[in-house]
Amino acid sequence: MTNILLTWLVTTISFLIISRLPIGVELSSFSRAMIAAAVFGLLNAMLRPVLLFFGFPFIVLTLGLFLFVLNAIIFAIAAAIVQGFHLRYGLWSALLGSISLSVINSVLLSLI
Repeated sequence: MTNILLTWLVTTISFLIISRLPIGVELSSFSRAMIAAAVFGLLNAMLRPVLLFFGFPFIVLTLGLFLFVLNAIIFAIAAAIVQGFHLRYGLWSALLGSISLSVINSVLLSLI
């Protein structure tokens, strides 16, 4: 249980860091970052396996690069669900945001 809460807190901090980068991801407050992190985690748990199943041929054809697109889709869906979480440049912001989220989460979790 503490592992889930720690990951949620790290993802929330990552979302706040990403909102300060000039990539077009905007979050209105800390509470919206917490909600966005929870929604993103739930979408990753429920929607990612389905997208992986249906996107498997594209993943194989692109040698795994299509996984970045799938992460961007999940990121964009989370932005569409959470009020106060906006993507200024659409899918490009989602792509850059999802890559940044992965890198920042990895760094923060390795420090902990």
